[in-house]
Amino acid sequence: MSALFDLPEPRRVLQGEYPLWDEALALVNRDLAVSLPDQGLLQLLGLPPYNEGEAENVYIALANGEWHGNVLDPHSADNPVLALMAIADAAQETVTECLWQAWPLCGEHDLGMHPREADGQPSWWCAGGNNRRGPAHIPAAVGGLDSLDRPRQPSRKRRREG
Repeated sequence: MSALFDLPEPRRVLQGEYPLWDEALALVNRDLAVSLPDQGLLQLLGLPPYNEGEAENVYIALANGEWHGNVLDPHSADNPVLALMAIADAAQETVTECLWQAWPLCGEHDLGMHPREADGQPSWWCAGGNNRRGPAHIPAAVGGLDSLDRPRQPSRKRRREG
């Protein structure tokens, strides 16, 4: 028997246990790789349910196992759109809170974006600048940040030391 405040150890959820969440997480990890290339892949972590007979509590965690936010809604595991919305929302919460930075950022407005369903497609939504910066818009579908045109970085030529 464990002490009253002993928390169970989280376990890494194995590939295939929640197939739709796996697919959704792969799309969100594409966006993470494009926008924060130094971060490792996000993962699913499971904790035993609080009450007997309930579903396992599953969270999105950074590669190092750190997580923040709410448990994934178990009902979202059976619907592709709900699964992607739940994964994107939980991933954003974990990345933002654990790394202390907005993620993902809109390249046009430099503002944090949020998952929102648009025409049945989970997408990243930017509030825009509300006035001077421009209107709210949807720059990309969740999983599609790699398709955005990004401003080219100026090439930096090395000086010859001589």
